[in-house]
Amino acid sequence: MRASVHLLDAVVVANGFPLISGTTLTIEQGTVNVIKGANGAGKTSLLQLIGGLLPLSNGEGNVAGIDLSRNDRREVRRHVGWLGHEGSFYEDLTVRENLTFACEALSINPELIRSALERVELNHRIDTRAKDLSAGQRRRVGIAWLLLRRPEIWLLDEPYASVDSAGREFLENIIGDAAKAGATVILSSHDDLKLGKQKFRTITMAGGRVMSGS
Repeated sequence: MRASVHLLDAVVVANGFPLISGTTLTIEQGTVNVIKGANGAGKTSLLQLIGGLLPLSNGEGNVAGIDLSRNDRREVRRHVGWLGHEGSFYEDLTVRENLTFACEALSINPELIRSALERVELNHRIDTRAKDLSAGQRRRVGIAWLLLRRPEIWLLDEPYASVDSAGREFLENIIGDAAKAGATVILSSHDDLKLGKQKFRTITMAGGRVMSGS
């Protein structure tokens, strides 16, 4: 099994401050990985490095076969899907309009939108404007976009924050299905996660470094 992510003594510096301080990490394709650590440990920064949102300042890095030292972050972003806390939407557009616009930008068949929304149990909100969605619904639209894009690597930043038990089970199923389909899933959390029957690897961070990975 090949590595989706490989970092060796990776360093990320922003405004003179080290966000990632000499991290070494290998993540294999098709696995589920949970990055744990307190607030400020570097979890989000690590996801942003892997996702091509932050440049590698020093060390070595390879994501989806792309050398991060070449600073070709746009190419990296073609292979990853990002789900943050709120999701990026045009507030005055409906769910259908937001997803149609995104599909057309990447030459994805917009006729697949309904099936993606059905998978996230949000078909009844297809004509709701983004600004009228709850936080949980926005997250589900973000997941629908990942299902449409089918990226090689899923990056989920605190996806379980403020989610009830039903929402947790929903996310577990989505994550499990993505991994079974061959995607690599990397998510951050400051809480202990069990993820039901889903097998996963725990990666612990502190001070911008990976301290352990089991």
